[in-house]
Amino acid sequence: MNSVLFILPFLLTYTVFAVYAERKVAAFIQNRLGPMEVGYYGLLQTVADLLKLFSKEHISPGQARPLLFRMAPVIIFAVVFTGLALLPVGPAWPGAGLSSGLFFLLAILSLEIPGILMAGYASSNKYSTLGAIRAVAQIVSYEIPLGLTILCVVIFSGTLDLNELIRSQAAHAPGYWFGIPGIDFAKSGGFFSWNIFLMPTFLPLFVIFFICSLAESNRAPFDLPEAESELVAGFHTEYSGFPWAVIMLAEYAMMLLTSVLAVILFFGGYQSPFPAIGNFNPGLVTTGPVWGIFWLYSKSLLLVLVQIWVRWTFPRVRINQLLTISWKYLTPATIILFLFTGVWKYFLN
Repeated sequence: MNSVLFILPFLLTYTVFAVYAERKVAAFIQNRLGPMEVGYYGLLQTVADLLKLFSKEHISPGQARPLLFRMAPVIIFAVVFTGLALLPVGPAWPGAGLSSGLFFLLAILSLEIPGILMAGYASSNKYSTLGAIRAVAQIVSYEIPLGLTILCVVIFSGTLDLNELIRSQAAHAPGYWFGIPGIDFAKSGGFFSWNIFLMPTFLPLFVIFFICSLAESNRAPFDLPEAESELVAGFHTEYSGFPWAVIMLAEYAMMLLTSVLAVILFFGGYQSPFPAIGNFNPGLVTTGPVWGIFWLYSKSLLLVLVQIWVRWTFPRVRINQLLTISWKYLTPATIILFLFTGVWKYFLN
């Protein structure tokens, strides 16, 4: 119940500022101003758009399947919301606290596929149906390398518990750093103990994870399920008003969810990034319930900003290119890195 009370207001606030940031970053990259008129530097523009969406009439197509059409946005949002409720946000808020929380999280996220397919099928619209089919092909394809990258971290950390994954990056066993035996930087804690610096395979694994997270979130250059140029808006073409706002809220929430998961797996979660320097340990001062929330979400929002930056930098790929990237490059690469991680971990032990 505490998670629900915290996450829902946070999601609404986050989405308002994420949409504003998206517009401003896009304007900066394209040498424009972006929103400027509503509020100070356009800060209230997204709030005005949100109020407009809540007040708009929702029009359901005459040929739509009413029950499925109404259920689809709820399922899509519920999946992402449940995933966020599982995540630990600080030492005092351990999330679900499941011993196999990471496995359960992946199982929950896979339920987004039926929601998107339901939205496209129930709309009785060819554009929506094509967008839903693209979404299924895309998400299923990229879940394989995504799952393998997560499995590499599980092999290294030896746990599926999200809290244990974070704790293992707080004071890692000394004796190796960046996979090099004999270097004891890990004793200092801080960012030296983050997984991404403890194994030579984890930097390319994070890059693969980030690419897959863009595909999972339907973000450019992998936004084919929503491609405006040929599908109008893809699987949510027929949605308007509040249901459309719920779908967009779920999309931005998915960006945050994948970013938080990346931070937990590779960047120490809610742990402080400051290492000990001799007898001075700033990490002790910047650790605690409130600091934990700050570090987790500041790292995550930085990754969200990178996702926005990528959208306005790279062009959209074609469907054959999208599948080629996954099946011919990312999946074989993650299998090789998975084997290398297993062998490296075996010899370290």
